Amino acid sequence: MPAASKLSDIEIQRELGTLAGWARKGESLVKTFSFPTFMAGIGFVDRVAVAAEKMDHHPDLDIRYTKIAVTLSTHSAGGITGNDVALAREMEKIAVQGS
Repeated sequence: MPAASKLSDIEIQRELGTLAGWARKGESLVKTFSFPTFMAGIGFVDRVAVAAEKMDHHPDLDIRYTKIAVTLSTHSAGGITGNDVALAREMEKIAVQGS
């Protein structure tokens, strides 16, 4: 599979305009998801893990009780790529399915 290309600042801003709650922090996309219970958050993490493995693109996840902080960046490209945007979109679908 060819390496993903880093998105331009304008491309990133356009994509963020379509991703509610996501922000850019340096060379990463970030969002914190909140869940009603610890187990609901863990269920989200489990579903994200399956999707990430299928995409062969793995997020950084920080679990804090009912909050899951997500950081997406393509290390091999040195920043944000279409893979990060695609995984962010998939996470949004997963979060809605689990609620």
